[in-house]
Amino acid sequence: MLTLKTIREEKEKVINRLKIKNFDAGEIVEKIIEIDDKRREIQFKKDNNQKELNDISKRIGILYSQGKREEAEILKEETAILKEQIKILENDFNLAETELNNLIVLLPNLPHESVPAGKGADDNLIVKTGGLIPVLEEKKAHWDLIREYDIIDFEMGVKITGAGFPVYKGKGAKLQRALISFFLDEAEKSGYVEVLPPLMVNQDSGFGTGQLPDKEGQMYHVIEDNLYLIPTAEVPVTNIYRDVILSDKDFPIKNCAYSACFRREAGSWGAHVRGLNRLHQFDKVEIVQIRKPEDSYQALDEMVAHVESLVAKLGLPYRIVKLCGGDMSFTSALTYDFEVFSAAQERWLEVSSVSNFEEFQANRLKLRYKSDSDKKTKLAHTLNGSALALPRIMAALLENNQTKQGIKIPEVIVKYTGFEFITK
Repeated sequence: MLTLKTIREEKEKVINRLKIKNFDAGEIVEKIIEIDDKRREIQFKKDNNQKELNDISKRIGILYSQGKREEAEILKEETAILKEQIKILENDFNLAETELNNLIVLLPNLPHESVPAGKGADDNLIVKTGGLIPVLEEKKAHWDLIREYDIIDFEMGVKITGAGFPVYKGKGAKLQRALISFFLDEAEKSGYVEVLPPLMVNQDSGFGTGQLPDKEGQMYHVIEDNLYLIPTAEVPVTNIYRDVILSDKDFPIKNCAYSACFRREAGSWGAHVRGLNRLHQFDKVEIVQIRKPEDSYQALDEMVAHVESLVAKLGLPYRIVKLCGGDMSFTSALTYDFEVFSAAQERWLEVSSVSNFEEFQANRLKLRYKSDSDKKTKLAHTLNGSALALPRIMAALLENNQTKQGIKIPEVIVKYTGFEFITK
């Protein structure tokens, strides 16, 4: 969340930058400042009362030592009144602080200065393209290829769980596992340390990375235990550093993680969510970095380059898109999406988002570092990216590599699969 200092000292900037995200922050910002003024006034009164109470308590002690018991007892009556007033002020302060925090969490992160204005995906900027779109003799969509080669069973998933929970089998399961291993190995080569996180998180973790309260309706919630199935490994991995104070020697922090991801995807329907295009459970390898503020945009460029290398090595035609304000997430300051071309569907499929959250998540997480140079404690910056999400990568690989001999496996994956073709 935004810091109160930023909201107060850069009020107009906050209001104007959030307009890029099509968010009207004026009323909320004014209310935040009004409540904070009230909270400060209460604190001032409470501090004065506490000081007066301390002074009287000292006087009472002196009077007792001088044998002036009657005067001391009169002053004790004053302390009782002050204590009651302090108690009321403390309650008022807590109520104001709760109201203040409830308003601050409604404000999205400020978009970076380079983020273009826009309402949605049509206003995003294509910043780079790569690879060649294949020319196919026959264009079968991946859902037809899956049935033809018997590698994923959607109907079985419906039987076991429901729609959006496919069962991978045979060479389909091996290809899925091969891609995960490839992505993890490539991340390790780039200096990321692998972790294997829990698949459920508590409410504090969901709040820390911004899923709660913003995306509560999209998460699967285990009500009895008040735990949430993770929508991405970003949540548990970033929360490793919640309530942590780092030092200069700890940087850079680079983690990668494979996990299953769970998303309700409420309200999703239509041709564009057919097959592997949108699932309730899917696999993904995530990369996460924790950096000093002055290094975070260099880290973002490194992460974008890493994801680009993955899609390039898989031989997939791709494009890198800078998201406009209206298409960005609540928590992001700057996001690049990666899309690969699906030759049979003849459309671009999003396979990764790489984002810098600056200090927005760190403020929620209380993730700080103490610099050796000035000894000041500051908020760190957090970044994450999909490297990569599996379903649409699988869909594009199946469609783009279909041949008369079968589905050709990308050369970089063969050592993981043990086979060069998926055949009938």
